[in-house]
Amino acid sequence: QVQLVESGGGLVQAGGSQKLSCAASGRTFSNFAMGWFRQAPGKEREFVAAINRYGTTTYYADSVKGRFTISRDNVKHTVYLQMNNLKSEDTAVYYCAADTTINEIIGVLPRPDYWGQGTQVTVSS
Repeated sequence: QVQLVESGGGLVQAGGSQKLSCAASGRTFSNFAMGWFRQAPGKEREFVAAINRYGTTTYYADSVKGRFTISRDNVKHTVYLQMNNLKSEDTAVYYCAADTTINEIIGVLPRPDYWGQGTQVTVSS
């Protein structure tokens, strides 16, 4: 089992920045690819960003490319999502996810094995 706990959400003004963290415990963190997803009210959960187990390859949704950066610290067992130039449409609950296979995070039908409980990000315009 892997436990994922997100933090860093809150209220931010449009154009501002926010950094989310996801702390993992329970299994060897470096064995897992990590990702971030989000779900806005009335919408389906969508992929945001992912990073491979080594931290050498990253993936982004087109909607956040150039504004968001995913990174990881395998010593601290933590994955981060730095969000810059935030827009009102970024308002959502953000979820951390983990899977030993990166394709289960970035695939057409993502099915990561583990999910965090989510953290709310609200962007005010």
